[in-house]
Amino acid sequence: MANRFRSLMFGALALGFGLLLGSAQAQETLVVASTTSTEQSGLFGWILPKFEQATGIKVRVVAVGTGQALDIGRRGDADVLLVHDRAAEDKFAAEGYGSYRKDVMYNDFVVVGPKDDPAKVRTAANAGAALKAIAGTGQAFVSRGDKSGTHAAELRLWKDAGIEPKTLAAYKETGSGMGPTLNMAAATNAYTLSDRATWYAFKNRRDLDIVLAGDPILFNPYGVIPVNPMRHPHVKKEAAERFAQWLTSAAGQEAIAAFRADGQQVFFPSAKK
Repeated sequence: MANRFRSLMFGALALGFGLLLGSAQAQETLVVASTTSTEQSGLFGWILPKFEQATGIKVRVVAVGTGQALDIGRRGDADVLLVHDRAAEDKFAAEGYGSYRKDVMYNDFVVVGPKDDPAKVRTAANAGAALKAIAGTGQAFVSRGDKSGTHAAELRLWKDAGIEPKTLAAYKETGSGMGPTLNMAAATNAYTLSDRATWYAFKNRRDLDIVLAGDPILFNPYGVIPVNPMRHPHVKKEAAERFAQWLTSAAGQEAIAAFRADGQQVFFPSAKK
């Protein structure tokens, strides 16, 4: 009798453990490290439920600047990346941290500033001339200063303009994402560089407006990169592959195209067929 009771107890414990293990496995999540623009614009809130419904894979997003997202990938603390700094992405993949990189979508950067535009940026011929005008008139400029894709793009613009921004008295860095940086620019009536998606999703614009857009140098491509399991064997290779494949599939591309921020299309599909 005692032996039978012990057998039943062990059987129940084994069954319970199996159910718990199965539940834990079913709830296993894919970790996506991504730029803040995909989160703060609302894009992930739009597309991830569609991905989860199509695949049954849960997603946890770590929304940071692209530089930080790439560092997370290098450490193996994410399974897949969705980022927007092409030179840094190519370097990441070439160093063997990413299995590959695929185009997903694009938008553009815009210069935003006070509606009365004291630096006369609206009359600038291009982004370089706009920054020269801001610097030349001593107007405030707020930078993310966080090694993000937007920050990297901004620094390239200053370099092309022949200006070292940190020598400017009115140049400030937030060390934060696009939302906090736009908030500081709005509070101080300053200029800044923003991705278009976050700008349209931003509600606290106060006296800010887009003062320059359309320069080809402001083109902003996004890519998806699964973290290489040869570097980090623990990453969820199959789930990361399914995420990359879904983003670049017809269903994923249609979901991206259908997303709107403040009634505007702010991401444009670019996956190669």
